[in-house]
Amino acid sequence: MASREAFRKYLEGAGAIDCLSKALIKLYQQEQKPEDACKFLRQIMCETCPTDEQVTEMTKDLADSKKEICCLKKEIMSMKGEVRRSSSEVALALTGGFDKLKEDEACTSLLKKHLTEEVFNELKEKKTALKSTLLDCVQSGLEHHDSGVGLYAADAECYELFGALFKKVINEYHVDFGDDKTHPASDWGDATTFENLDPEGEFIVSTRVRCGRSIEGFPFNPRMTMDHYEQIMERVKTVLEGLQDDLKGVFHPLEGMTKELQTQLIDDHYLFKEGDKFLQTANACRFWPIGRAIFLNEPKTFVVWVNEEDHLRIISMDKGGDLGAIYQRLKTAVEAIGKDMAFVRNERLGYLTFCPSNLGTTIRASVHIKLPKLGKVREKLDEAAAKYKLQVRGTRGEHTESEKGVFDISNKRRLGLTEYEAVKEMYDGIKELIELEKNTEDVKEEEKPAEASPSETKPSESAPKV
Repeated sequence: MASREAFRKYLEGAGAIDCLSKALIKLYQQEQKPEDACKFLRQIMCETCPTDEQVTEMTKDLADSKKEICCLKKEIMSMKGEVRRSSSEVALALTGGFDKLKEDEACTSLLKKHLTEEVFNELKEKKTALKSTLLDCVQSGLEHHDSGVGLYAADAECYELFGALFKKVINEYHVDFGDDKTHPASDWGDATTFENLDPEGEFIVSTRVRCGRSIEGFPFNPRMTMDHYEQIMERVKTVLEGLQDDLKGVFHPLEGMTKELQTQLIDDHYLFKEGDKFLQTANACRFWPIGRAIFLNEPKTFVVWVNEEDHLRIISMDKGGDLGAIYQRLKTAVEAIGKDMAFVRNERLGYLTFCPSNLGTTIRASVHIKLPKLGKVREKLDEAAAKYKLQVRGTRGEHTESEKGVFDISNKRRLGLTEYEAVKEMYDGIKELIELEKNTEDVKEEEKPAEASPSETKPSESAPKV
């Protein structure tokens, strides 16, 4: 009772009771009572308050203003992205960056090795038909001396126009692919020849096979405009939404994606994040997240990344070791997508992408595999991997350690062999590694510590959780 009395006194002192009484009296005096009594009381108590109709109109105006602000921000972003350096600025940046690269004796990138004074002078003033310069291709490597490669193609013509540099880098990165070699025609072979590598589920956690594709008629990241990104996304969206059967799924543009969905997809390793420092400096992340998207099928075994590093990254994956089914799904998807759009392909180098480390088939077939005993006898693991030209990484990719004996192992060769041959190398190698693991005597950690994994030259992709 005391609290009620205190509240009554508060209302009287504040004039609230008097205000309510006057409003109720006016309502009582109305000969024709209004249908909405609450609305009438609000108007009487606050004569300056807007009506419901005015509130509705103001809410609409606010929404329209927000849309207009969003459009203006995109327009400003687009205009900023269109600003290009003058010829003198390009020359200054090239010379300054090249001089610093030459002076850095600790740098071991392929760019540092092959961008000699002679090559630099030969290429520094050249431009492709799309006006890509040498700087567009080397700016990331000039800035980041810890790059493994340090070179990107700003458009497809760069592989030819700046061939004096690209050929040397390609020939060294893709071992056994010299000037006399030509990438063969595509041949996906018979997927049924790849049996389940681990039917009992004892060793292989998950398997994935992916490839990259560039779409004809568009430049690569450094020369792409905001309109290019949006055109590619809309074109790809139409194609992907037409896929059927186990490829059928949902297209998710990053722009407008809820924070909750984005976080979930990233946590589950399906969705890519904004590029690392190497891609940032290579101008691969402009206008982010505009034009970027992910397509995910219903069972979450098929993913397409749109405008991440390449125009398309097409990925098939699943739990366990049924490589044949996973490989067949990728083959079906690539062929279905290829019916509706042409991909950039070079007669000598095969399919072209943004990075010269990813040419030819662009195929990377990998497994997350438990090799706890071999992991403790690292020289034996590395010897077997080298025999089949496999790349051994830690559980979470390059420059990471194995967790509980789990490694990420993939084919190393992508150029100079067919799609089937690239996957077959991984298949045969994993088969032997499993047998070696079975026949290797366990060694205690303190007796034989695992050696560090050899450093690779290409940043890893996170494996989707399947």
